[in-house]
Amino acid sequence: MNLVFLDTEFTNFNNPELISIGLASSDSANFYAEVDYVASSCSEFVHKVVVPLLSCNSQISTEHLRDKVLRWFDSIRGTSPIVICYDSDYDRILFLRLFDNNLPNFLILRSIGYRHINGVKRADFYLSNNLDEHHALNDAMALRYAFTGWTRTVR
Repeated sequence: MNLVFLDTEFTNFNNPELISIGLASSDSANFYAEVDYVASSCSEFVHKVVVPLLSCNSQISTEHLRDKVLRWFDSIRGTSPIVICYDSDYDRILFLRLFDNNLPNFLILRSIGYRHINGVKRADFYLSNNLDEHHALNDAMALRYAFTGWTRTVR
């Protein structure tokens, strides 16, 4: 089963709109994209911390993003489902919104929460790779690196 670790960056907590998405698969494939967003909707934190980390080279529409994500899934997909692992309900909500709340049948969402993430390994990932937190791909890769697994079988 292919696990894909999801992280998003978004405008604010009150009315979150997607800014960027990072996906890091258990077989080391990565996906990153930035979408068009309204800068005036961003919180002060997002302006100060998240926006400076964006590449600002090629922001795409949400519709185009959905197509790119589906093509990426096709490139990594085998015969078993892909489990999308997230640690924040905001990530889940924004990912579902990308698919109009109608996920393709080969995708399964699974919360990994903090109890399945080794916080020390996660912090070490950023330090040893000289990467910043609050960048969607960096955060997705950190989740992949620090994931400790589940104690029971995933169905």
